Amino acid sequence: MRIAFIGQQEFGKQVLEAFLARGDTVAGVFCEPDRPGTKPDVLRERAQELGLAVFQFSSLRSSYAEHAMRELQADLGVMAYVTQFAPQSLVNIPRLGTIQFHPSLLPRHRGPSSISWPIALGATHTGITVFRPTDGLDEGPVILQKSCEIGPDETLGEVYFNKLFPMGVADLLEAADLVAAGRHEERAQDESQASYEGWFREEEARIHWSQHVDQVYNLIRASNPAPGAWTMLNGVRTWLYDVRKHPVRTFGDVRGKAGEIASVSDSSITINAQGGRIEVLRLRAEGGKKMNAGEYARSVGLVPAPRR
Repeated sequence: MRIAFIGQQEFGKQVLEAFLARGDTVAGVFCEPDRPGTKPDVLRERAQELGLAVFQFSSLRSSYAEHAMRELQADLGVMAYVTQFAPQSLVNIPRLGTIQFHPSLLPRHRGPSSISWPIALGATHTGITVFRPTDGLDEGPVILQKSCEIGPDETLGEVYFNKLFPMGVADLLEAADLVAAGRHEERAQDESQASYEGWFREEEARIHWSQHVDQVYNLIRASNPAPGAWTMLNGVRTWLYDVRKHPVRTFGDVRGKAGEIASVSDSSITINAQGGRIEVLRLRAEGGKKMNAGEYARSVGLVPAPRR
């Protein structure tokens, strides 16, 4: 096939290389313009290394983007990790239309942070969807969908890199083949089951220790490695990464108020929440680097709250 590629970052790069490795032709690659102060996009760099035509339009709604797409004379458009809005007038130009990857089981968790939210909400399963993009965000008909388990202790990074990332690469190839062969089905999304969440950013990742320990634990998992769940420890903003959950089973196990430090060991800091405690193994204080939590506690003199 002759592919028009729209994407960015490492996922886009891996999908691009997967199509090329099996012999497809990539006629051109659309990437976001580079932003000042940010790292160069690895997809854009790789496409240029390979000598592919690269387009970086500030908007894919422009007549320039549409003209570039028409000039490619592509069989199929492939969208792999796209944050720019791609209008119907653009994605319908390739002969077989366009397919898009989304890392959730649509219509659940439409939106830009669709991996974080299921984990934060305590879901036990998620998955990937390949669908036809429309002018509605993540609302187009489904071509291919596959699910995977979210383990009770898995983090955002583990779910994405170990499961959704490789699934997405393989399933975009599979969906492209189905469309090319005319063997695909397009299933309308059930709007009664739809949900949408916005970005999972700094404010969403703030820890509220008065919440149940399960909610706190899920929030930290959903934020690891980015944006990082954060709290104030001894007046310093601190991001928590690797943690363990310890439920409290009897009144006698309660050690102070929610948000207080219950204990400090050589390797960890344990903090109270409702219904249990969070043992922090790895953290990063503002202005510092990620480090062992016990080592950090010793370096700044963190101690358990006094018993009442």
